[in-house]
Amino acid sequence: MREFRLSGSDRTFYIIITLILAVVLAAVAIPLIYTLACSFSSSRAVVSGRVFLWPVEPTLLGYQRIFENPAIIGGYLNSIFYTISGTLISLFLTLTCGYALSRPDFRLRNAFMGIFAFTMLFGGGLIPFYMVVSNLGILNTRWAIILPGSLSVMNMIVTRTFFQSTIPQELLDSARVDGCNDFRFFVSIALPLSGAIIAVMALFYAVGLWNSYFFALIFLHNTKLFPLQLILRQILVQNKVDVTMLTASSAEDISARQSLFELLKYSLIVVASAPMMIIYPFVQKYFVKGVMIGAIKG
Repeated sequence: MREFRLSGSDRTFYIIITLILAVVLAAVAIPLIYTLACSFSSSRAVVSGRVFLWPVEPTLLGYQRIFENPAIIGGYLNSIFYTISGTLISLFLTLTCGYALSRPDFRLRNAFMGIFAFTMLFGGGLIPFYMVVSNLGILNTRWAIILPGSLSVMNMIVTRTFFQSTIPQELLDSARVDGCNDFRFFVSIALPLSGAIIAVMALFYAVGLWNSYFFALIFLHNTKLFPLQLILRQILVQNKVDVTMLTASSAEDISARQSLFELLKYSLIVVASAPMMIIYPFVQKYFVKGVMIGAIKG
Protein backbone atom coordinates (compact mmCIF):
# COMPACT_ATOMS: atom_id res chain seq x y z
CA MET A 1 0.00 0.00 0.00
CA ARG A 2 1.32 3.38 -0.99
CA GLU A 3 2.13 5.58 2.01
CA PHE A 4 0.48 8.98 2.08
CA ARG A 5 2.92 11.79 2.79
CA LEU A 6 2.16 15.37 3.61
CA SER A 7 3.85 18.12 1.69
CA GLY A 8 5.96 20.70 3.48
CA SER A 9 3.23 23.35 3.32
CA ASP A 10 0.61 20.92 4.67
CA ARG A 11 2.91 19.90 7.51
CA THR A 12 3.51 23.54 8.39
CA PHE A 13 -0.23 24.21 8.29
CA TYR A 14 -0.98 21.34 10.68
CA ILE A 15 1.76 22.45 13.06
CA ILE A 16 0.36 26.00 13.17
CA ILE A 17 -3.20 24.75 13.67
CA THR A 18 -2.05 22.41 16.44
CA LEU A 19 -0.27 25.24 18.24
CA ILE A 20 -3.30 27.52 17.94
CA LEU A 21 -5.63 24.81 19.27
CA ALA A 22 -3.21 24.10 22.12
CA VAL A 23 -3.27 27.78 23.13
CA VAL A 24 -7.08 27.87 22.94
CA LEU A 25 -7.30 24.66 24.99
CA ALA A 26 -4.98 26.10 27.64
CA ALA A 27 -6.97 29.36 27.75
CA VAL A 28 -10.19 27.40 28.38
CA ALA A 29 -8.91 24.55 30.56
CA ILE A 30 -6.61 26.42 32.95
CA PRO A 31 -9.33 28.69 34.45
CA LEU A 32 -11.64 25.68 34.85
CA ILE A 33 -8.97 23.59 36.56
CA TYR A 34 -7.93 26.55 38.72
CA THR A 35 -11.53 27.15 39.85
CA LEU A 36 -12.00 23.46 40.64
CA ALA A 37 -8.72 23.33 42.58
CA CYS A 38 -9.63 26.42 44.61
CA SER A 39 -13.04 24.98 45.49
CA PHE A 40 -11.36 21.98 47.14
CA SER A 41 -8.60 23.99 48.86
CA SER A 42 -8.62 25.63 52.26
CA SER A 43 -9.66 29.26 52.50
CA ARG A 44 -6.19 30.24 53.73
CA ALA A 45 -4.54 28.69 50.69
CA VAL A 46 -6.97 30.41 48.33
CA VAL A 47 -6.51 33.87 49.86
CA SER A 48 -2.72 33.53 50.04
CA GLY A 49 -2.56 32.61 46.34
CA ARG A 50 -0.91 29.22 46.84
CA VAL A 51 -3.42 27.37 44.64
CA PHE A 52 -2.83 26.94 40.93
CA LEU A 53 -3.82 23.63 39.29
CA TRP A 54 -3.99 21.34 42.30
CA PRO A 55 -5.84 21.66 45.65
CA VAL A 56 -3.76 22.89 48.59
CA GLU A 57 -4.80 21.66 52.04
CA PRO A 58 -7.79 19.76 50.54
CA THR A 59 -11.14 20.30 52.25
CA LEU A 60 -14.86 20.18 51.51
CA LEU A 61 -15.64 23.16 53.73
CA GLY A 62 -16.81 25.32 50.83
CA TYR A 63 -19.31 22.74 49.59
CA GLN A 64 -20.42 22.03 53.16
CA ARG A 65 -21.23 25.69 53.77
CA ILE A 66 -23.04 25.93 50.44
CA PHE A 67 -25.38 23.03 51.11
CA GLU A 68 -26.00 24.23 54.67
CA ASN A 69 -27.39 27.49 53.30
CA PRO A 70 -31.17 27.16 52.71
CA ALA A 71 -31.16 30.10 50.27
CA ILE A 72 -28.65 28.35 48.02
CA ILE A 73 -30.56 25.05 48.17
CA GLY A 74 -33.78 26.88 47.34
CA GLY A 75 -32.12 28.71 44.46
CA TYR A 76 -30.71 25.43 43.16
CA LEU A 77 -34.13 23.79 43.19
CA ASN A 78 -35.68 26.85 41.55
CA SER A 79 -33.08 26.76 38.76
CA ILE A 80 -33.80 23.08 38.17
CA PHE A 81 -37.53 23.82 37.95
CA TYR A 82 -37.05 26.81 35.62
CA THR A 83 -34.68 24.86 33.39
CA ILE A 84 -36.81 21.72 33.02
CA SER A 85 -40.20 23.39 32.67
CA GLY A 86 -38.88 26.23 30.51
CA THR A 87 -37.05 23.84 28.19
CA LEU A 88 -40.16 21.70 27.69
CA ILE A 89 -42.31 24.74 26.88
CA SER A 90 -39.66 26.20 24.58
CA LEU A 91 -39.23 22.90 22.75
CA PHE A 92 -42.98 22.62 22.22
CA LEU A 93 -43.22 26.14 20.77
CA THR A 94 -40.06 25.86 18.67
CA LEU A 95 -40.86 22.47 17.17
CA THR A 96 -44.48 23.26 16.37
CA CYS A 97 -43.69 26.67 14.86
CA GLY A 98 -40.69 25.33 12.96
CA TYR A 99 -42.65 22.41 11.53
CA ALA A 100 -45.64 24.55 10.50
CA LEU A 101 -43.42 27.12 8.75
CA SER A 102 -41.47 24.38 6.96
CA ARG A 103 -44.53 23.06 5.10
CA PRO A 104 -44.78 24.47 1.55
CA ASP A 105 -48.58 23.99 1.58
CA PHE A 106 -48.93 26.51 4.43
CA ARG A 107 -49.86 29.62 2.44
CA LEU A 108 -49.21 32.19 5.20
CA ARG A 109 -45.77 30.94 6.15
CA ASN A 110 -43.94 33.84 4.45
CA ALA A 111 -46.13 36.38 6.24
CA PHE A 112 -45.49 34.73 9.62
CA MET A 113 -41.77 34.49 8.90
CA GLY A 114 -41.74 38.20 8.18
CA ILE A 115 -43.37 38.90 11.56
CA PHE A 116 -40.88 36.65 13.35
CA ALA A 117 -37.94 38.25 11.54
CA PHE A 118 -39.21 41.72 12.48
CA THR A 119 -38.94 40.85 16.18
CA MET A 120 -35.27 39.99 15.67
CA LEU A 121 -34.51 43.47 14.34
CA PHE A 122 -36.75 45.71 16.45
CA GLY A 123 -37.82 45.65 20.09
CA GLY A 124 -39.84 47.87 22.39
CA GLY A 125 -37.18 48.13 25.10
CA LEU A 126 -37.04 47.14 28.74
CA ILE A 127 -39.78 49.41 30.11
CA PRO A 128 -42.50 48.26 27.65
CA PHE A 129 -41.32 44.69 28.22
CA TYR A 130 -41.76 45.13 31.98
CA MET A 131 -45.20 46.66 31.47
CA VAL A 132 -46.30 43.72 29.33
CA VAL A 133 -45.19 41.22 31.97
CA SER A 134 -46.90 43.27 34.67
CA ASN A 135 -50.17 43.59 32.72
CA LEU A 136 -50.20 39.85 32.08
CA GLY A 137 -50.28 39.32 35.83
CA ILE A 138 -47.19 37.14 35.96
CA LEU A 139 -44.90 39.66 37.67
CA ASN A 140 -43.14 38.13 40.68
CA THR A 141 -44.23 34.61 39.70
CA ARG A 142 -42.39 31.64 38.20
CA TRP A 143 -44.06 32.32 34.86
CA ALA A 144 -42.12 35.58 34.59
CA ILE A 145 -38.93 33.51 34.18
CA ILE A 146 -40.35 30.86 31.85
CA LEU A 147 -42.72 32.60 29.44
CA PRO A 148 -41.05 35.86 28.23
CA GLY A 149 -38.13 34.10 26.52
CA SER A 150 -39.83 30.82 25.75
CA LEU A 151 -39.37 31.11 21.98
CA SER A 152 -36.10 32.01 20.29
CA VAL A 153 -36.70 33.08 16.69
CA MET A 154 -33.19 32.03 15.68
CA ASN A 155 -33.69 28.54 17.11
CA MET A 156 -37.06 28.34 15.40
CA ILE A 157 -35.50 29.24 12.03
CA VAL A 158 -32.83 26.57 12.46
CA THR A 159 -35.54 24.04 13.36
CA ARG A 160 -37.62 25.05 10.36
CA THR A 161 -34.64 24.56 8.06
CA PHE A 162 -34.01 21.15 9.62
CA PHE A 163 -37.59 20.05 8.91
CA GLN A 164 -37.36 21.37 5.33
CA SER A 165 -34.20 19.40 4.60
CA THR A 166 -35.07 16.24 6.54
CA ILE A 167 -38.84 15.73 6.21
CA PRO A 168 -39.73 15.81 2.48
CA GLN A 169 -43.19 16.75 1.25
CA GLU A 170 -43.47 13.37 -0.46
CA LEU A 171 -43.36 11.64 2.93
CA LEU A 172 -46.31 13.72 4.12
CA ASP A 173 -48.22 13.03 0.89
CA SER A 174 -47.75 9.28 1.23
CA ALA A 175 -48.87 9.44 4.87
CA ARG A 176 -52.01 11.34 3.86
CA VAL A 177 -52.85 8.62 1.38
CA ASP A 178 -52.92 6.19 4.29
CA GLY A 179 -55.28 8.49 6.21
CA CYS A 180 -52.71 10.25 8.42
CA ASN A 181 -53.53 13.84 9.34
CA ASP A 182 -50.99 16.61 9.97
CA PHE A 183 -51.02 16.27 13.76
CA ARG A 184 -50.43 12.52 13.68
CA PHE A 185 -47.73 12.93 11.04
CA PHE A 186 -45.93 15.47 13.20
CA VAL A 187 -46.11 13.33 16.35
CA SER A 188 -45.57 9.86 14.85
CA ILE A 189 -43.19 10.56 11.95
CA ALA A 190 -41.60 14.02 12.07
CA LEU A 191 -40.59 14.04 15.75
CA PRO A 192 -39.00 10.53 15.78
CA LEU A 193 -36.87 11.59 12.80
CA SER A 194 -35.77 14.82 14.50
CA GLY A 195 -33.79 13.55 17.47
CA ALA A 196 -30.70 15.56 16.52
CA ILE A 197 -32.38 18.95 16.34
CA ILE A 198 -34.45 18.24 19.47
CA ALA A 199 -31.28 17.48 21.44
CA VAL A 200 -29.57 20.63 20.15
CA MET A 201 -32.53 22.91 20.90
CA ALA A 202 -32.95 21.34 24.35
CA LEU A 203 -29.30 22.06 25.09
CA PHE A 204 -29.55 25.66 23.86
CA TYR A 205 -32.65 26.41 25.92
CA ALA A 206 -31.47 24.54 29.02
CA VAL A 207 -28.13 26.36 29.11
CA GLY A 208 -29.82 29.71 28.59
CA LEU A 209 -32.38 29.12 31.33
CA TRP A 210 -29.82 27.73 33.78
CA ASN A 211 -27.46 30.69 33.35
CA SER A 212 -30.16 33.36 33.16
CA TYR A 213 -30.46 35.86 35.99
CA PHE A 214 -31.58 39.07 34.22
CA PHE A 215 -35.30 38.18 34.08
CA ALA A 216 -35.17 37.16 37.75
CA LEU A 217 -33.42 40.41 38.65
CA ILE A 218 -36.07 42.49 36.88
CA PHE A 219 -39.29 40.55 37.45
CA LEU A 220 -38.87 38.79 40.82
CA HIS A 221 -39.04 40.33 44.28
CA ASN A 222 -39.75 37.22 46.34
CA THR A 223 -36.42 35.73 47.42
CA LYS A 224 -38.00 32.27 47.60
CA LEU A 225 -38.36 32.33 43.79
CA PHE A 226 -34.77 33.42 43.05
CA PRO A 227 -32.74 31.08 40.81
CA LEU A 228 -29.25 29.96 41.74
CA GLN A 229 -27.52 32.49 39.50
CA LEU A 230 -29.23 35.39 41.27
CA ILE A 231 -28.31 33.92 44.65
CA LEU A 232 -24.71 33.69 43.47
CA ARG A 233 -24.79 37.32 42.36
CA GLN A 234 -26.21 38.43 45.70
CA ILE A 235 -23.52 36.59 47.63
CA LEU A 236 -20.73 38.17 45.59
CA VAL A 237 -22.18 41.67 45.94
CA GLN A 238 -22.93 41.18 49.63
CA ASN A 239 -19.34 40.06 50.16
CA LYS A 240 -18.00 43.40 48.91
CA VAL A 241 -20.48 45.46 50.90
CA ASP A 242 -20.00 43.64 54.18
CA VAL A 243 -16.20 43.77 54.08
CA THR A 244 -16.05 47.52 53.49
CA MET A 245 -18.60 48.25 56.22
CA LEU A 246 -16.79 46.33 58.97
CA THR A 247 -14.66 48.35 61.39
CA ALA A 248 -10.92 48.10 61.78
CA SER A 249 -11.28 46.71 65.33
CA SER A 250 -12.56 43.46 63.92
CA ALA A 251 -9.60 42.77 61.66
CA GLU A 252 -9.54 39.05 62.47
CA ASP A 253 -13.25 38.74 61.68
CA ILE A 254 -12.71 40.58 58.42
CA SER A 255 -9.89 38.23 57.46
CA ALA A 256 -11.86 35.09 58.33
CA ARG A 257 -14.99 36.36 56.57
CA GLN A 258 -13.06 37.37 53.47
CA SER A 259 -11.32 33.99 53.33
CA LEU A 260 -14.62 32.14 53.59
CA PHE A 261 -16.26 34.26 50.91
CA GLU A 262 -13.33 33.70 48.56
CA LEU A 263 -13.72 29.94 49.04
CA LEU A 264 -17.49 30.12 48.58
CA LYS A 265 -17.07 31.94 45.28
CA TYR A 266 -15.18 29.08 43.68
CA SER A 267 -17.38 26.39 45.24
CA LEU A 268 -20.52 28.14 44.01
CA ILE A 269 -19.12 28.49 40.49
CA VAL A 270 -18.44 24.74 40.39
CA VAL A 271 -21.87 23.86 41.77
CA ALA A 272 -23.60 26.23 39.33
CA SER A 273 -21.65 24.96 36.30
CA ALA A 274 -21.64 21.24 37.05
CA PRO A 275 -25.14 20.28 35.74
CA MET A 276 -24.61 21.68 32.24
CA MET A 277 -21.10 20.23 32.03
CA ILE A 278 -22.47 16.81 33.01
CA ILE A 279 -25.32 16.92 30.49
CA TYR A 280 -23.29 18.16 27.50
CA PRO A 281 -21.32 14.93 26.77
CA PHE A 282 -24.59 13.02 26.38
CA VAL A 283 -25.90 15.36 23.65
CA GLN A 284 -22.58 16.18 22.00
CA LYS A 285 -23.05 13.55 19.27
CA TYR A 286 -26.29 15.29 18.23
CA PHE A 287 -24.93 18.79 18.58
CA VAL A 288 -22.79 19.08 15.43
CA LYS A 289 -25.19 17.02 13.32
CA GLY A 290 -28.23 19.04 14.30
CA VAL A 291 -26.61 22.44 13.86
CA MET A 292 -25.00 21.56 10.52
CA ILE A 293 -28.22 20.13 9.04
CA GLY A 294 -30.40 22.88 10.43
CA ALA A 295 -28.16 25.79 9.49
CA ILE A 296 -26.65 24.80 6.12
CA LYS A 297 -28.93 22.52 4.14
CA GLY A 298 -32.01 23.91 2.45
